[in-house]
Amino acid sequence: MAKEQKQVRELQEGSYVMMEEKPCKIYGYSTAKPGKHGSAKARVEARGVFDSKKRSLSQPVDAKVWVPIIERKQGQVVSVTGEDAQIMDLETYQTFTMRIPEEEDLNPEDEIEYLEYEGQRKIV
Repeated sequence: MAKEQKQVRELQEGSYVMMEEKPCKIYGYSTAKPGKHGSAKARVEARGVFDSKKRSLSQPVDAKVWVPIIERKQGQVVSVTGEDAQIMDLETYQTFTMRIPEEEDLNPEDEIEYLEYEGQRKIV
């Protein structure tokens, strides 16, 4: 699996973290001061990269968490059929079909950027 371990204190907004075995992008990070009997705690708010589900995590700042290594790749639209687009990776020339996000309007020959993690892909 393409992931590494980091301490919670190393996380920041805009980076990625694994929550419930799903890669998530952090949109909120806050810490609470250490109390009388414990260490500082961090609260992480994130949204699933591929399922857009909100998740949160509350851990001591020195706890270890998994961070996914998500690749950002370039592709070219080969054809568009309904809600799906045939994409060709510009590095490997491999072709595959992806769902077009609702707010996107793609045409053949358009160059796009997409995220890939363990066979899952998403147009950004």
